[in-house]
Amino acid sequence: MTRTETRIEGIVLDEGLTVTLSELTQLCGSSGRAVRLMVTEGLLRPKGERPEDWRFDGFQVRRARRAVRLQRDLELNLAGTALALDLLDELESLRERLRILEHQVGQRRRELP
Repeated sequence: MTRTETRIEGIVLDEGLTVTLSELTQLCGSSGRAVRLMVTEGLLRPKGERPEDWRFDGFQVRRARRAVRLQRDLELNLAGTALALDLLDELESLRERLRILEHQVGQRRRELP
């Protein structure tokens, strides 16, 4: 009998997390040049004026990791990656709103006689 082993890796990102450009490149498996291009194109919005001063919060880290995956897996250019990220953000927002509405409807149904 053959036994298959699956390994799953992950990084827990705290909303209060802030990382430098160097740390972000390590977390994303990307180059500093690629991250600088993402900032130039508006995909990422770090705090700080110069690359040496940039700080990325947990949301930006998640967005950068997602961008790198989209570029790698789907071979998207920066414009396609930006569009895909915006659509994914909108989808998450709509799902959250739907979850809230479903919760409110469920509460109202329980209140009815």
